[in-house]
Amino acid sequence: MVLPHSMPLVPLPVSVIVGDGRMPLSQTDRVVGDSPVATHLIDAVARRSGIRLTRSSDATGEILLRIDAEAAAPEGYTLTVADSVEVVGGDEAGLFYGVQTLLQLLREDDDGWGLLGAAITDAPRFARRGVMLDVTRHFFSVDEVKKFIDSTSALKFNHLHLHLTDDQGWRIHIDSWPKLTELASSTASLGDPGGFYSKDDYREIVAYAAEHHMLVIPEVDLPGHTHAIGVAYPELVEAPVMNDSLLAESERLGQPLPVAGEPYLGWGVGHSSVRIHEERTYEFVRDVVRELAELTPGPYIHIGGDESLGTPQADFDLFVERATAIVVEEGKIPLAWHEVGAAGEIAEGTVGQYWGKTTPEGTHAAEATHFVERGGALIMSAADVAYLDMKYSADYPLGLTWAAIIDVRSAYEWEPTEVLDVPDTAILGIEAPLWSETTRTFGEVEQLVFPRAAAQAEVAWSPRDAPERDWESFRVRLGSMAPLWKAEAVDFHRAEEIPWSTR
Repeated sequence: MVLPHSMPLVPLPVSVIVGDGRMPLSQTDRVVGDSPVATHLIDAVARRSGIRLTRSSDATGEILLRIDAEAAAPEGYTLTVADSVEVVGGDEAGLFYGVQTLLQLLREDDDGWGLLGAAITDAPRFARRGVMLDVTRHFFSVDEVKKFIDSTSALKFNHLHLHLTDDQGWRIHIDSWPKLTELASSTASLGDPGGFYSKDDYREIVAYAAEHHMLVIPEVDLPGHTHAIGVAYPELVEAPVMNDSLLAESERLGQPLPVAGEPYLGWGVGHSSVRIHEERTYEFVRDVVRELAELTPGPYIHIGGDESLGTPQADFDLFVERATAIVVEEGKIPLAWHEVGAAGEIAEGTVGQYWGKTTPEGTHAAEATHFVERGGALIMSAADVAYLDMKYSADYPLGLTWAAIIDVRSAYEWEPTEVLDVPDTAILGIEAPLWSETTRTFGEVEQLVFPRAAAQAEVAWSPRDAPERDWESFRVRLGSMAPLWKAEAVDFHRAEEIPWSTR
């Protein structure tokens, strides 16, 4: 594969042959194809260049979009730009991703706007390419979530994990437990305003994600991270359990400690737990899972399971075994943070999400491996390289440092299959989480996510051994993303190690 740095593509395709010159674009160019992505292409080109392409109703035009299952793998595509353009997807998702690549080839020079000549064949390395948005520590509106979908799906991410509940708030309406949103949704970290999604709001997000070929994974974090449940239904939750880390962090940050029945405004973790031995707790879990399953066409329900420091291990194991079984009974695949793998009898097929470090600590590797032993698989979210809420540098104003300081190169140079001793086939893919303790506005979310999400996208999509799959190539190709992000009003961080392009 010949791919000079002048070919501005992220993530790196499987195969690229650089063509001669470019194909000029004009208002008279026609887009042929009945896929919804044709409208997406026309609108995106107009935002970027001011040129509004024409939708052609016949079979002739300068830009042809079509689907052919024989031409490419699922989610894969072929793309050629010469005197005309043809994008062929193996399916609708592949056509959508081919158009994202085509939009990266749209460039302006002294002669105006045009598409760089190329012949590309492409398909993803991992089937599971995810991002997570925490809407509990700070709440983000439906329109802001849609913007997050726009910018991450453009990098070929195909799963959106929404962290919907935590100590600081409950963000999804549940008909059978209405006090969750009546009493436990109005605040957020640091005393900022909260909010929640009605069922119609959630359906709108799910539908919009589907249009962008993303599956939504809802998470209700249990049995810890449940202080907000106790604000609404105190009979379901134990009294807060203080721990040394919580006490030290609250004092260092000047944040309040948790008080039973009152909204929690701090960041500390490990103090909350539902009541494991009350049958009413499992009625609650079943109702919540059932209502989420009815709203969610995707296969997964995430039950959390992390940082349950106030829950005795035997109680934790009992709870997660019952909770994963409930998810299965409601027709979904359970997904959980890797600590849930400590329980011997979690539901068979439960998928684990590993958030430990690239060099596993303590029992993390054994817990993650147990998911595979139970017939499940793993999603890799190694915190010291994939957590988008970590600082870029020690003095960066946003983010935390407990996992690592993660510059763009660190986010790029890791290999998901080398972290744990499991077969490569047990790794479904990766997910890059954004926790929102320090992000009080959506612009601050974008500054932490971009450009590091582009690094994670290439880790997830591109062949590991491709000739240009290296830092020096990536940093230059990444720099070429600046005009596109600027046109889409993405508030990205201009990391110093990247040579950002102006056009």
